[in-house]
Amino acid sequence: MTELKLKKWDVVEQLKTDEDMALYLDACMEEDPGDGSLIRAALGDVARAKGMSQLARDTGLAREGLYKALSAEGNPEFSTIMKVMRALGVKLHVETV
Repeated sequence: MTELKLKKWDVVEQLKTDEDMALYLDACMEEDPGDGSLIRAALGDVARAKGMSQLARDTGLAREGLYKALSAEGNPEFSTIMKVMRALGVKLHVETV
Protein backbone atom coordinates (compact mmCIF):
# COMPACT_ATOMS: atom_id res chain seq x y z
CA MET A 1 0.00 0.00 0.00
CA THR A 2 1.32 3.45 -0.92
CA GLU A 3 1.57 5.94 1.88
CA LEU A 4 -0.25 9.18 1.15
CA LYS A 5 1.59 12.31 2.25
CA LEU A 6 -0.56 15.34 2.88
CA LYS A 7 0.56 18.90 3.17
CA LYS A 8 -1.38 21.53 5.11
CA TRP A 9 -3.03 23.89 2.62
CA ASP A 10 -2.09 27.54 3.03
CA VAL A 11 -3.92 30.23 1.07
CA VAL A 12 -0.74 32.33 1.08
CA GLU A 13 0.71 30.00 -1.55
CA GLN A 14 -2.17 30.98 -3.88
CA LEU A 15 -1.81 34.75 -3.40
CA LYS A 16 0.78 35.47 -6.08
CA THR A 17 -0.40 38.74 -7.64
CA ASP A 18 -1.86 41.99 -6.33
CA GLU A 19 -5.09 41.09 -8.15
CA ASP A 20 -5.23 37.70 -6.38
CA MET A 21 -4.82 39.46 -3.06
CA ALA A 22 -7.45 42.10 -3.80
CA LEU A 23 -9.99 39.50 -4.95
CA TYR A 24 -9.31 37.40 -1.86
CA LEU A 25 -9.77 40.39 0.47
CA ASP A 26 -12.95 41.38 -1.34
CA ALA A 27 -14.40 37.86 -1.03
CA CYS A 28 -13.52 37.74 2.68
CA MET A 29 -15.16 41.11 3.27
CA GLU A 30 -18.32 39.78 1.60
CA GLU A 31 -18.32 36.61 3.72
CA ASP A 32 -17.27 38.09 7.07
CA PRO A 33 -19.82 37.14 9.76
CA GLY A 34 -19.96 40.73 11.00
CA ASP A 35 -17.30 40.63 13.67
CA GLY A 36 -14.33 41.36 11.39
CA SER A 37 -12.70 38.00 12.10
CA LEU A 38 -12.54 36.91 8.47
CA ILE A 39 -11.33 40.31 7.30
CA ARG A 40 -8.61 40.33 9.96
CA ALA A 41 -7.51 36.81 9.01
CA ALA A 42 -7.49 37.71 5.31
CA LEU A 43 -5.36 40.78 5.97
CA GLY A 44 -2.97 38.55 7.89
CA ASP A 45 -2.82 36.12 4.96
CA VAL A 46 -2.14 38.90 2.46
CA ALA A 47 0.45 40.42 4.80
CA ARG A 48 2.27 37.07 4.97
CA ALA A 49 2.08 36.75 1.18
CA LYS A 50 3.60 40.22 0.71
CA GLY A 51 6.13 39.78 3.50
CA MET A 52 5.50 40.65 7.12
CA SER A 53 8.92 42.25 7.64
CA GLN A 54 8.41 44.67 4.75
CA LEU A 55 4.90 45.44 5.97
CA ALA A 56 6.28 46.21 9.42
CA ARG A 57 8.73 48.69 7.89
CA ASP A 58 6.02 50.25 5.71
CA THR A 59 3.57 50.68 8.60
CA GLY A 60 6.06 51.57 11.32
CA LEU A 61 4.61 48.77 13.47
CA ALA A 62 6.53 45.90 15.03
CA ARG A 63 6.48 42.65 13.05
CA GLU A 64 5.53 40.66 16.14
CA GLY A 65 2.74 43.11 16.87
CA LEU A 66 1.39 42.70 13.34
CA TYR A 67 1.38 38.92 13.63
CA LYS A 68 -0.54 39.20 16.90
CA ALA A 69 -2.98 41.88 15.68
CA LEU A 70 -3.79 39.98 12.48
CA SER A 71 -4.09 36.56 14.13
CA ALA A 72 -7.33 34.75 14.90
CA GLU A 73 -7.08 35.98 18.50
CA GLY A 74 -6.06 39.52 17.54
CA ASN A 75 -8.15 42.60 18.11
CA PRO A 76 -6.38 45.39 16.24
CA GLU A 77 -7.43 49.00 16.43
CA PHE A 78 -9.02 50.41 13.30
CA SER A 79 -5.99 52.67 12.82
CA THR A 80 -3.81 49.55 12.62
CA ILE A 81 -6.12 48.03 10.00
CA MET A 82 -5.95 51.24 7.98
CA LYS A 83 -2.14 51.37 8.18
CA VAL A 84 -1.94 47.76 7.04
CA MET A 85 -4.36 48.31 4.17
CA ARG A 86 -2.53 51.43 3.03
CA ALA A 87 0.82 49.62 3.13
CA LEU A 88 -0.68 46.72 1.16
CA GLY A 89 -1.98 49.16 -1.44
CA VAL A 90 -5.68 48.34 -0.96
CA LYS A 91 -8.68 50.49 -0.02
CA LEU A 92 -12.00 49.88 1.64
CA HIS A 93 -14.91 50.33 -0.74
CA VAL A 94 -18.39 51.25 0.34
CA GLU A 95 -21.56 50.72 -1.66
CA THR A 96 -25.22 50.53 -0.83
CA VAL A 97 -26.95 47.15 -0.71
